[in-house]
Amino acid sequence: MSEDVVVVGKKHVVVIPAKIRKIVGVKEGDLLKVRVEGNSIVLEPVSPDPFKVLAEVIDKPYSEEEDEKRAEEWLKDASRRH
Repeated sequence: MSEDVVVVGKKHVVVIPAKIRKIVGVKEGDLLKVRVEGNSIVLEPVSPDPFKVLAEVIDKPYSEEEDEKRAEEWLKDASRRH
């Protein structure tokens, strides 16, 4: 287990040390869940939204209706070929 001591700064900002960020894989812009366990504050990375990740990969927003139609057409074409 890795641990470090940090200072609570202005506006209650806490900087997560680089060695801990690297272990957990947290980078600027990531979301963290904050909760209290006993007298401890726990920060936990939030899993990314798979639809946002998909939109970044395909470079356009996910549309269930449009993408469902494309998937159905692809399946029909694929089944005709076999």
